[in-house]
Amino acid sequence: MKIILTQDVKKVGKKGELLEVKDGYARNALFPKGLAIEANTVNLNQRKLEQRSEDKKKQNELDTAKAIEAKLKDKEIKILVKTGESGKIFGSVTSKEIAETIKKQFDIDIDKKKIQLKEAIKALGSQKVAIKLHPEVMAQVTIVITQA
Repeated sequence: MKIILTQDVKKVGKKGELLEVKDGYARNALFPKGLAIEANTVNLNQRKLEQRSEDKKKQNELDTAKAIEAKLKDKEIKILVKTGESGKIFGSVTSKEIAETIKKQFDIDIDKKKIQLKEAIKALGSQKVAIKLHPEVMAQVTIVITQA
């Protein structure tokens, strides 16, 4: 029997896959639990429409990420911090502060989790930081830490 999975099923397949399974398995396990539907013409057409919609959504996300990357490409983000008499900064600059500064300077919302900072910045100077906007798109920015 041909079925379309409505959810990921361990050792069977992923959501949206068209599979051939035994009749008993489909009727007794997959259908009652709502894990699959029968692959008739109506359901196949619905699956195609959902697939197209999902593809458009993914493409829009990719386009948005590329647009943000173009805006941020080779930009310098200046962050002012308080320092002591010896020039050592108080505290550190975290990904949260970097995200807030990008929002202020360029009016671009970036989730702090997307900023790939190995550890908080604890010294004055400049440093290259990668921002993972999308699984296929990475932006490089220069963070310049200066004394306030």
